[in-house]
Amino acid sequence: MKRFLLLIIALWEQRFKLYFFAALIGALTGVLIFYPINDFIFYFEIEGNDLQRNASTALHYAYEQLISSLTGNTPKKTMFLAQVGAVFGLAIAFIYEMLHRRLQRINRLSNELSVNLQALILQGENALLEFKSSFRWDLEQDRVNRSLEAVILKTIAGYLNSSHGGTLLIGVADNGEIIGLEKDYQSLKRSDQDGYEQAIITAISTHLGADLCQFVKVLFHVVNGKHVCRLIILASPRPVFFTQNNTPKFYLRTGGGTRDLNIQEAVEFIVHRWKR
Repeated sequence: MKRFLLLIIALWEQRFKLYFFAALIGALTGVLIFYPINDFIFYFEIEGNDLQRNASTALHYAYEQLISSLTGNTPKKTMFLAQVGAVFGLAIAFIYEMLHRRLQRINRLSNELSVNLQALILQGENALLEFKSSFRWDLEQDRVNRSLEAVILKTIAGYLNSSHGGTLLIGVADNGEIIGLEKDYQSLKRSDQDGYEQAIITAISTHLGADLCQFVKVLFHVVNGKHVCRLIILASPRPVFFTQNNTPKFYLRTGGGTRDLNIQEAVEFIVHRWKR
């Protein structure tokens, strides 16, 4: 547990740096830019709005006020504008981070949706593509086996933690044979695509985190009369842990499989992967 807490602290240290420097740059902007602009405008309010006649005088006035601020003669005004600038910097950093992530998601989804499913299956399993025969129906025992859900969730967690995400096809055997989802459908109270999608999203929300559902796009295809579920999994903006037996585990997609990293490996990977 102690190592786990250290891991989380290391992650937040990286995030703290982004917003710390954003606030610092914003504070400097407040003092060096907002301060003279404010005095420039103030001068025209007092002396009149004849820009051509008063521009040079206003600039000189703003410059003198800035020097006065930097020498500590107007601490309250300087501190106020520094705080305004810091808030401005934090807001810009937050908006940038949000838009950057959204753009990455849109680009990834656009690329994935343009790929033909049959062509995708012909590629075979690799670092970015995994096949699973079913979500909860055990084909060998011919019954519902809820432990199979854990296998799916491990794969999803591994792709979420990777820097590129990946695609998971359910209803396809390891050799690329189309198995279909009919048995899986029958195991659900609502035996259709909507019920199936709801079951997957609920499992992700419950065991990985509700905030991560937006990074998993669920699609359905019909190949040779059989249904296949296609999960397009985007890279997560935070580390994803899958708890088993009250122990959080960190899974990562490596090569053609999903591996459980030990604490040292997880810490090193997380600090590098989510470095800001």
